[in-house]
Amino acid sequence: MKVTGNILTRCDSCRKNNLNGFAPCQCKTRRKYIVEYRIDGKKRRETVGYNKRNAELRLAEIISQVHNGTFFKPKKQGTRFREFAEKWLNDYAKPRVKERTYVTYRGYVRNHLNPYFERADVTTMTQEDIEGYLAKLIDRLNPNTVNKILKMLKTMFKYARRWKYREDNPAWDIDCFLEKHREMDYLNPEEIRLLLEHSPEPDKTIFLIAILTGMRKSEVLALQWGDIDWNSNTIYVRRSLRFKIRKDIGVEDKRWWFDSPKTRNSVRAIIMSPRLKEALDRHRFNQTVEFAQKEKGKKPFNTDELIFTNGAGSPVDPDNMVKRIFHPALERAGLRKVRFHDLRHTFASLLIDQGENLKFIQSQLGHAPSRPP
Repeated sequence: MKVTGNILTRCDSCRKNNLNGFAPCQCKTRRKYIVEYRIDGKKRRETVGYNKRNAELRLAEIISQVHNGTFFKPKKQGTRFREFAEKWLNDYAKPRVKERTYVTYRGYVRNHLNPYFERADVTTMTQEDIEGYLAKLIDRLNPNTVNKILKMLKTMFKYARRWKYREDNPAWDIDCFLEKHREMDYLNPEEIRLLLEHSPEPDKTIFLIAILTGMRKSEVLALQWGDIDWNSNTIYVRRSLRFKIRKDIGVEDKRWWFDSPKTRNSVRAIIMSPRLKEALDRHRFNQTVEFAQKEKGKKPFNTDELIFTNGAGSPVDPDNMVKRIFHPALERAGLRKVRFHDLRHTFASLLIDQGENLKFIQSQLGHAPSRPP
C-alpha cells in the first residue's frame, strides 16, 4: 500500500459558524491538529488534539504501520449499514436499554437511517456522509429529534470501532443542532377550576392527581391502590405504564407492561392533599360498586388493582386518554390546548405560589437535586 500524509490545523469556532475551519483566522481559540493521510488514494482524517507533537507521532505511526503491514483493516469490508444496524440493535440496545428506548432506536433506524444509508458500507462511511445526511434531516424534523439520532449514531459507531468494523468514529466530532426550547405552560387556578368543572368522573380525578402531585401521565395511569398510604397521606410512585406499538404485538403478547419510572429520582413519595384524598376515596367507592356489578358471572376485573382502568378493567391507553379525554375536556372548558405534561408544570407553579423551597419541589417532582455551583 502507498501512503502519504500531512498535518492540518482547524479552528472549532470557525467551523461552528459554518466557515472554513482549516483556513487561517484571527480567532483566539486554540486550533486542533488533524492528521490527514491517503492510503491507495483514499483520504482519511483523524483529530489528534491540541498538541502538534502528538500529531507528528500519530502520522509517523500510521506510515510505519502501513510499511510494516500492521495497519488496521476492517473486520469485514463491504458490511452494509443495514446489517450492522440490525446487529447493534440486537447485540447492544435490546439487552441494555429499556424496552421503550429500544423501540425508539429501532424506529429511528427503520424510518430514517436505513432508507438513506441503504447501500452504504459501514466500514468506509465518513463524517461528511453523516453531516450531509443530518443537513437533509434537519429540514423536515425537529432539531431535538435530529440530535437524538446523532447521539444514537455516535453510540453505534463507537461499537463499530469496538467490534473492529472500523478504526475511528466518524460521528464523534459532529456538533449538535441548536434545539428549540418550548416555553413552559401551566394552568392558573381559574383555568384549573374550569377544567375540573367540565370533566366527568373518573376523568376529573385523573386530572386532579396530575395537578396536585405533578406525576407524569405514565405514572398516574400505573397507580395501584396499594401505592396509597391513607394513614400518612402519601402516594408512592413505583412504576410507569408503557404501551407497545400495535405492529410490534405478537399473538400472545400483552399490549402494555409496567416499567420502572423514568429516572432513579422518579421513585418517590408525594404528599396527598386533603382534597385529593377525598376525591380518591370517592373514586375507590364508585369503582368497587362498578366492578362488583360487572363481575357477576364473568371473569374478575382489574386484577392489577389499578386505580384507573378502561371498561374492560385493563389499563388506560395514555395516548387515547389525551386525545379522547383530556383535549375534549379543554375544549369544553374553553381553554387553550395544552399538553397533559403541562399539568406537571401546573403543580410546580402551585408549590412556588405557596412559597415552598426548591429542594422540596424537586423531591415532589422526582427531579435530581441541583448541584452546587
